[in-house]
Amino acid sequence: SPAPWTSSHNRWAWGVRRTAAMRSAFFMCVDNWRMQPTYRAPRFSPKTVGLMAAVVTVVIWTAFIVIARASADPARGGVLNPFDIVYARIWGASIILMPWGLWLSARDKAKRLESGLPTSATAGSSLGGLSPLPLAMTLKIGVFGGLLYGMIAYSGFVYAPAAHASVLMPGSLPLWTALLAVWVLGDRITAARATGLALIVGGDLLVGGASLLHALDGSGVWRGDILFVCAAMTWSTYSVLVRRYALDAVRATIAITALAFVTYMPIYTVLLLLNWVPGKVLVAPVGAVVFQMLMQGVGSVVISGMTFTKMIQHYGPVRSTMITALVPGLSAISAALFLGEPLHWNLLAGLALVTCGILFGVRNSRANGAVAATKNIADYADSTGGKG
Repeated sequence: SPAPWTSSHNRWAWGVRRTAAMRSAFFMCVDNWRMQPTYRAPRFSPKTVGLMAAVVTVVIWTAFIVIARASADPARGGVLNPFDIVYARIWGASIILMPWGLWLSARDKAKRLESGLPTSATAGSSLGGLSPLPLAMTLKIGVFGGLLYGMIAYSGFVYAPAAHASVLMPGSLPLWTALLAVWVLGDRITAARATGLALIVGGDLLVGGASLLHALDGSGVWRGDILFVCAAMTWSTYSVLVRRYALDAVRATIAITALAFVTYMPIYTVLLLLNWVPGKVLVAPVGAVVFQMLMQGVGSVVISGMTFTKMIQHYGPVRSTMITALVPGLSAISAALFLGEPLHWNLLAGLALVTCGILFGVRNSRANGAVAATKNIADYADSTGGKG
């Protein structure tokens, strides 16, 4: 028979093994419970998300025009001039987009290293990693989309009413984009699209032409109208370049913001400190500057860009264009309600022609498919806010 200590030792060893097995089984159950995928129903349905994105996009684009006029018009007692507003706009957008650009550049560099590709500035990012595009491309699109557009557009609001901007900027952008696309991209203008563009030209002439008739009587509205047309042409040039080089929308927006951040910001800051320009952004009330940063930078550039993309995903390009065609009319009506701007017959007729021209051009996109429609409205999308 076995010795007593042997029997006791076996019982002790068996107890230890049993305890260890129980502990292992317990922790295994806990780990399995933690690893179990849990399904959570989305808070909002896709239809609700699409509707919310559409509402936010239209509201921001409409507010961009009305608030820009209220802020830049000297007669309304604004403390910031157009170049101050551009300064605040770039700051607001840069707070979000510059870290985003650094992250994209670092991720792209890591991928190139893993693939054995070159990591020089010409192969990927530029401006110290702030721009996720090469330097040559950043300069090419940034001059038009990041620098010229904002300075020209906000300067136009000094002279001309918001309703004029509604017709001559977002309303006429498809016209200039189509003409530039024919020249640069070799696009063809179909009969339906030509009809739509003709309606837009008619609307522009009713609004801008009327102001030119009063150029000799001391009215400065014609100056603002010309600036609005130039702003639309500037943004059309940027849009066509983005299409020509097949650039990602997010990267292009970050790139043009990065160029403005490293050029406009330091130069304008030095000019302000030396009192060589009449800007007041450094001494203006903090609330006024922060408001412009949030509205013109975060709202118009970042948020509206995201919501427009979400709207496209839900409604498709054709229906989205029909929704955004409401912006010229809504902004003109909002200017009349909130700013007290009159709506003369020529302005109402011009709005009607421009809106019909946009919608008529969409008919061609519907027939040619979603891909063609996306190209047509991508240029219209940023005309009132979605740019850097």
